[in-house]
Amino acid sequence: MSIDSVEVRGLGKRYGLHRALHAVDLDLQAGGVCALLGPNGAGKSTLLGILSSIVRPSAGGVRYLADGQPVEAGESLRREIGVVAHDSFLYSGLTALENLDFWGQLYQVENLADRSKELLRTVGLDEKAWERTAGTYSRGMVQRLSVARTMLHDPSVLLLDEPFTGLDRGGAQALAEALSGAVKRGAVVLVITHDLESIAGITTHVAVLRRGKLEFEERRAAGYSFDELKDTYHTHSE
Repeated sequence: MSIDSVEVRGLGKRYGLHRALHAVDLDLQAGGVCALLGPNGAGKSTLLGILSSIVRPSAGGVRYLADGQPVEAGESLRREIGVVAHDSFLYSGLTALENLDFWGQLYQVENLADRSKELLRTVGLDEKAWERTAGTYSRGMVQRLSVARTMLHDPSVLLLDEPFTGLDRGGAQALAEALSGAVKRGAVVLVITHDLESIAGITTHVAVLRRGKLEFEERRAAGYSFDELKDTYHTHSE
């Protein structure tokens, strides 16, 4: 099974009296990168949490589709989703390879050792760090390993919340290239980021949240330039 589209309809979320999301409709398609933009507190992380099934909505819902047919919630659906969140979901006492081995066994990844090394090279984590415990890593190194963990089981949906945080330009470029590779393989990719330079050129779909509402949405065949992303952000989120 491979998820090829995601439908968000009438999505709302309240935390007590605070309305985090209100009546959000959004369609995500395989083979493209959607940049979810907006100021702090706009509801972006809440939306990603609902899409990843970590957060329950107060209204509306999300449908994952494979070959046009809805996929029921459960283990098979969760296996198709890879998430980079504020929590890295890494174990600080384990090395990079041990962390990937742990998660790879949970997902029953084939050729796990080779897959782990391939991904660590893809995200640009220096081989000298592979046998060091994650607790000794810098923020950028943790982020690289977190991305490798997310992509380890080759999910068909990637949900990334500020994945470029802590990365230098080389790391950001390596991540952008990894996302482009996932898109070419037919993945659905949603990225929350303030680093517009890193997603310029690979983003074909832009959605802007403001105060929990979808203020703007547009998709195109060609990627958005940095200037176009910057103008879109400032026009619709301020």
